[in-house]
Amino acid sequence: MIDAYDHLLPQYREFALLPDGERIEWLRRDRWISLPQAEMALSRLEDLLTYPRRGRMPCLLLFGPTGMGKSEILNRFAQLNSSSYDKRAGITNMPVVLVQMPPTPGEADFYAELLMAMHYAQYENLRVQTLRSLARRTLSEYGARILILDEIDKMLAGTGREQRLFLNAVRFLTNDLMIPIVCAGTEDARIAVLTDPNLADRFGAIELTPWRNDMALRQLMVSFAGLLPLRKPSALDDAAVRQRVLALTQGVTGRIFRLMEVVAIAAIRKGREMIDASSFDDDDLLLPLVSMQVVANSRKVVRRRAA
Repeated sequence: MIDAYDHLLPQYREFALLPDGERIEWLRRDRWISLPQAEMALSRLEDLLTYPRRGRMPCLLLFGPTGMGKSEILNRFAQLNSSSYDKRAGITNMPVVLVQMPPTPGEADFYAELLMAMHYAQYENLRVQTLRSLARRTLSEYGARILILDEIDKMLAGTGREQRLFLNAVRFLTNDLMIPIVCAGTEDARIAVLTDPNLADRFGAIELTPWRNDMALRQLMVSFAGLLPLRKPSALDDAAVRQRVLALTQGVTGRIFRLMEVVAIAAIRKGREMIDASSFDDDDLLLPLVSMQVVANSRKVVRRRAA
């Protein structure tokens, strides 16, 4: 029976045998799919991880529109280089420390988030100087090789003084520990880093750009056709499908994945078991909000023409 689903990649055919509810649950799970820009970013991160310590360490800025997969790339990198514990020595090794930026760039809040990322619990009611010393010591003891600050653009929510103090803290850590620092965020992240020219001079930059109607998008659609657990072949290697997907998502990775999840679930529930260009015109689809706005605007244009 499993051979009947030869339109799917071999490792995904068994999921087409599952009951409808289980297939829908499978579609809703998080999973890593290798994408060209993501793999390029992971390669750059691995280069930094193995960089020999020196006085002026290179750093990296990963930026792009919301939904382009920056956090997913960083989480993937952290998973591939996860922490370990040596029971005999009683030592934790954490080569990658991934920190979620606090809502504002207060120095105390930053060090608290940093300590939390390293699973350090006893840091409340401590002075900034104590938090700084504790963070430095813990990073060193854990053998941190790279420090990642996600959503660095939140820094701009602070006052000018808070921003300067925060960037000074970042520069201090990379100088003191001789480890690369990776910052990630939206276009505002680039602006945030550039507010300190001395720090910005160390940063290389990777921009995650929206998808275009090119071979890369075509390959992505072919990948979806091979992994979505639908029981009939989907016509995703089609120009009309690509144009519809781009129109509904503006080429943003997260929106594309959400849209494909929605149409695949609809195909299962309605018994169609396949996706083609008409699947994206279903009025019953629970589309992402941005896609709904695109549909609404398209309908307004049609009504104007009809009038």
